Amino acid sequence: MATLSVKPGQRFTVPDWHTNSHLISADAERQRSASHLVRQEARALRNETNNQAKWDEHDNQTRLTERISSVNRWKETLDKCLADIDAEIDALAKVKEAAECALQAKNLPLDVSIECLTLRESRRAIDLVRDPVGEELRKEVKVIDKAKRELQQRVREAFEQLCLLQEARQQLSCDHRCKMEALEIDRMCLSLSVNSPNISFKVNPTRVPDGSTAPDEWERNSQCNKEHAEAEMKASTELREAALLTIAQTNNELEAQRVATEFALRKRIRDLDRAYDELKWQEQNTLEEITEMEEDIRRLEEDLRRKMQDLKVAHTRLETRTYRPNVELCRDQVQYGLTDEVHQLEGTIRALKQKLAESQDALDALYRQLYCVQTDIGYKANSLLLDNKCLESRRRLVVPAEKFVPELDTFNRTTNRALSPPKSGQLELA
Repeated sequence: MATLSVKPGQRFTVPDWHTNSHLISADAERQRSASHLVRQEARALRNETNNQAKWDEHDNQTRLTERISSVNRWKETLDKCLADIDAEIDALAKVKEAAECALQAKNLPLDVSIECLTLRESRRAIDLVRDPVGEELRKEVKVIDKAKRELQQRVREAFEQLCLLQEARQQLSCDHRCKMEALEIDRMCLSLSVNSPNISFKVNPTRVPDGSTAPDEWERNSQCNKEHAEAEMKASTELREAALLTIAQTNNELEAQRVATEFALRKRIRDLDRAYDELKWQEQNTLEEITEMEEDIRRLEEDLRRKMQDLKVAHTRLETRTYRPNVELCRDQVQYGLTDEVHQLEGTIRALKQKLAESQDALDALYRQLYCVQTDIGYKANSLLLDNKCLESRRRLVVPAEKFVPELDTFNRTTNRALSPPKSGQLELA
């Protein structure tokens, strides 16, 4: 009879077996229910976080766009303000230069007045009288001194205002540079995405940097810079108007005094002879003809330069079209038209060059004739009497400096040489 080698284990009843199966099934059902709940919560969390992240990113993109637009508007405002202040600086510098020129121009009338007073001291005996000419000359000296003081004051004020304008421009320029850098940074931030190669985690990125400003403080800073620049430009405009008014007033006063002095002086001088008047008339006409000829030469040169540029364009088009590939390199109507244009422009340039050479020859002839006229005027003036010497000295006040040819002067020990005739639009000394 066979026997068991191992003692059999514990035996369970059938109800226990059924109970165990039910427990395992219940546990599995519970675990699946818990897992399903976790999965649903995870999906909801994913959806919620994805939506939140997308909206946050969209909102910040919008904020960045609005910020860029705001900074760009201020940059354009500063651009205009910088252009305006540059124009004002240039205008004020020109007015300052005009005032300096007017101030410098007063030296000649002052020298002439003192020279005339000194010349008239050479009168002898009964002729050494206090006549209206002497009174007008002394008045003229006072008017010139007053004009020089006023012009010097305007020059000093213009210099100070230019310094203030440069300071305001420096502030605007610094603000403009900062906004350009901010625009570049914000535009780079706007272009970043998850696929950008230069993104990474940063240490404490949410910190508030030192020196940060509030939006209203940022706006106020730019507004203050703009208002400061506008205030300085307004002051500069008023100063320019005042300086121009001073220049005009001093010139008018000096001109009126000069006319009065000339009138008093001319009462003692006989009329110049007919030949002298004729030569002066010829000189004036020659100067006008020179001016017109120089203007025509300038226009010829401009036309010649334009035609050369047109020829360059035509040459470049022809040369560029030679690189058309294969069958596209055809002699079309464009090719013939460009070739005709080149020939036409070359003929035009030759004609313009020939006419320019002829005009230059005519201008040289005018200059030679002008020199002859001025030389003859000098011969005629050399024969005038002593009182005419004062009048001749005063001619420097109305004749351009480039044209005046005084003799060696024993009072200022200088000699002026004849220069080229004045160009069109040159100012005469007041």
